[in-house]
Formats: sequence, C-alpha cells, structure tokens
Amino acid sequence: MTFDWSVIWTHRHALLEGAALTVGLTVLTMLLAVPGGIVLALMRLSSNKLLQSASLAFVEFFRNLPLILVIYWVFYVMPMAVEFQLSPLVTALVALVLNISAYNAETFRAGINSIRKGQLEAALAMGMSRRQAMFKVVIPQAGRRILPVIASTWVSLFKDTSLVSVIAVSELAYSAMQIRAQTFRVLEMLTAMAVLYWLMGYPQAKLVDWIHRTYGVKE
Repeated sequence: MTFDWSVIWTHRHALLEGAALTVGLTVLTMLLAVPGGIVLALMRLSSNKLLQSASLAFVEFFRNLPLILVIYWVFYVMPMAVEFQLSPLVTALVALVLNISAYNAETFRAGINSIRKGQLEAALAMGMSRRQAMFKVVIPQAGRRILPVIASTWVSLFKDTSLVSVIAVSELAYSAMQIRAQTFRVLEMLTAMAVLYWLMGYPQAKLVDWIHRTYGVKE
C-alpha cells in the first residue's frame, strides 16, 4: 500500500472552507438555540397550562429523536407534506436548532429551579414584578450554574454538525468525503478530517474544563 499525503495539501482550501462552515454552523446554532432554550424553559415554568404543555411536548419530542432523523425529516419529509423545500444549509440549521433548543430548555429549567425559592420571594417582596425578579435575580444566578453544561453542549454540538453531511452541506466531513471520492485516497482524507476535528475540538474541550473549574457551583 502506498500513501499520497500531498492530496491533503492539494485540497487544503476545500478542507479549510469545510472547517470554517463547521464552526459557523455551530455558532449560528447556539446563537439561536440559547434564546430558544430560555423561552422554552420559561414556558415550562409558567403558570399557564397551555404554555407548559406546548413546551413539554416540544422538548420531549425533539429531545428523544435522533438528530440524524430530524435532519432527514426536515429535508426529505417536510417538503412532501407542505411542498416547501429548504436549502441543505438552512435545513441543517433548523434541525440543529430544534434539537439543541430542547436540550438547552431542560438545562435552563434545571438551573432556574436550583435557585432557592426565597430569593424569588425576596425580590417580589421588594416590589419587583415576577418577570423582573426572574430576569434580574433568578436567571443571572442560574446562568452561572448552567454555563459549564452549556459549554459541554457546545462541544457535543460541534462534533454533531458532521451529521449534516448526509444532506450535502459542505462542512468538514462532507468536504473530506467528496475529496476522498474524487481522489480514492481514503486513509489520507479520513486522517486529515480526524486531525482537523481534533485540532478544533481539543482547545474547546480544554476551555470547557476551565469553565467547569472556574464557574462550577458546589453546594
């Protein structure tokens, strides 16, 4: 068996563009899924039964479906049902946001519930509305508690973006597979893909470790 590692350098631009799209997709997903998770968590904690039920249904539905199935459903099934086709990139973003928002909702809800009820009652006693107390007292404290979990979700999401390659989103995994198919250099391209993922993922994992040490709350 002979190896041709020069194929990696030859196709470096496609690999780097794929890596950039992987990072961009992760960032966009979290920018949408964090506020989405907050809204769902507040709906679940609301005294309104309709809002509670809607949030519960959303979270339990998307949290218990494999992400790959959500991607396929949005890209292949939904267009047949409503005759509306999203681009592969938008499909990937929608599927990722739906999935991660469900997980974030439970993370935020757990963080909010971890704040002692007396603090909310004290804020209400000082004349704050329930909404003011929630956003000025409870959520800031909950944010510190959930930050390590959100950071871990980020790292997991970063790796899960590779799943969108199945619908031809040209992120890192898809770009590497396309080059592999064109050049027949299987080992070289899979190695390059693994190395690039590791180089991007390892610093993030170390950052998550630091966040856990710095912001992790110990009762």
